[in-house]
Amino acid sequence: MTTTPSLSPQDALVAVMIAVSASDEHMRTAELVAINRMVTQMPAFSSYDPDRIRQISQTVFDLFEEEEGLDALFGLIRDGLPTHLNETAYAMACDVASADGNVRQLELEMLGEIRDQLAIDRLHAAAIEWGARVRHMRV
Repeated sequence: MTTTPSLSPQDALVAVMIAVSASDEHMRTAELVAINRMVTQMPAFSSYDPDRIRQISQTVFDLFEEEEGLDALFGLIRDGLPTHLNETAYAMACDVASADGNVRQLELEMLGEIRDQLAIDRLHAAAIEWGARVRHMRV
């Protein structure tokens, strides 16, 4: 196992989004566009170097290949993410999962894991999920 560097709060947010997108083993264009849009436009990323997305993605992919990699990934995310950003991370994850208009079973399972790992209250999670769903409705 290689040594994985600690994550900044912004890196942790990116890692959550990448994890959701990669959870079904197929990162769709709409999901990647959503991640890029959030990184370039949201206040949480105002001082973030978008070129780090590639490095954080590789870290997530590497951890997904390891036997206890998901646990390690969530450990890094929890260590890097201030608790006041847990709901923000979950909202971003929901937006990525919803970006292509079809939330798949593996994405739902990853969202559930994120919800548990970040201790998102079930009522708050339902509101965040509803918001993502209505933002990504198609006409």
